[in-house]
Amino acid sequence: MTSLASRTGSAGTRIVGLGSYQPETIVSNDDLAQTMDTSDQWIRERVGIANRRFAKPDERLVDMAVEAGSKAVADAGLSPTDIDAVLVATCTMPSMIPNAAAQVADRIGVLAAPAFDLNAACAGFCYGLATASDLVRAGSARHVLVIGAEKLTDWVNPTDRSTAIIFADGAGAAVVGPSDETGIGPVAWGSAGDLVDMIHVADRNSFVFQEGQSVFRWATTQIAPIALRAVELAGIDVSEVDVFVPHQANLRIVEAIAKRLRAKGAREDLVIARDIVDSGNTSSASIPLALDHMRAAGEVRSGDVALLVGFGAGLSYAGQVVRLP
Repeated sequence: MTSLASRTGSAGTRIVGLGSYQPETIVSNDDLAQTMDTSDQWIRERVGIANRRFAKPDERLVDMAVEAGSKAVADAGLSPTDIDAVLVATCTMPSMIPNAAAQVADRIGVLAAPAFDLNAACAGFCYGLATASDLVRAGSARHVLVIGAEKLTDWVNPTDRSTAIIFADGAGAAVVGPSDETGIGPVAWGSAGDLVDMIHVADRNSFVFQEGQSVFRWATTQIAPIALRAVELAGIDVSEVDVFVPHQANLRIVEAIAKRLRAKGAREDLVIARDIVDSGNTSSASIPLALDHMRAAGEVRSGDVALLVGFGAGLSYAGQVVRLP
């Protein structure tokens, strides 16, 4: 029998570049109050959002992914031909075929690379980051472009205040590459398929439905242990985490999880992502969007230890500790 030779990859991996994109149209709480029974105060008190971005009708999910992905490749100091695989985390493609990743790869200039979509809803970016890290460590790729991109306005009933005030559009991206040291820790992930009715789309022509209070209770009690498990897998103490970047689902959820982490030893000066205030909930795009915005604002520094955790429809969840580029 001929040899089935194995490939040897990198000892470690790290994020080497970040990029993001948001549509131009800013929609305020007062704007939404013109079309539904709500107010700026009501929205701020319940979900913490002030503004969000909506894509124009002719602006596609793929268009946003291309913008974010191109910026991440440039930020990494690479050219498109240096990218060996493209992964797009999304739950809002208008159709399952063709996938987003192959289109994105072609438009960016990544030629003949493996390209595939991954749907873990709001946990999608963390799932994608874990998959990319494993690809590089296994030797299947050297540089992997991971993009979280969503056009949730295509899937939200604009008159339903339980969802229309929350969800928004955008894309965020990261390039994962090899490293002599570990810059992306092991993933802590899983699912709770018995809770599928909490967030779902009933059929292909329906809008997103969410049991807000049930999601809130689940997230505020179940996500902190997952985040702490990611810290444990990384071999560090929670007090060593500089930055906490959870999925931007709801500001009250973000702050409740951070409070639980502090109760377990996280630093009082822990930097917490609050990108939801001006970006809304962008599902799989929310974590890379927040990271890129925090870096641009000078809230985080290269080398900071960041704890990422995504959670959402499925229900699916994932978290890992990373060192920021």
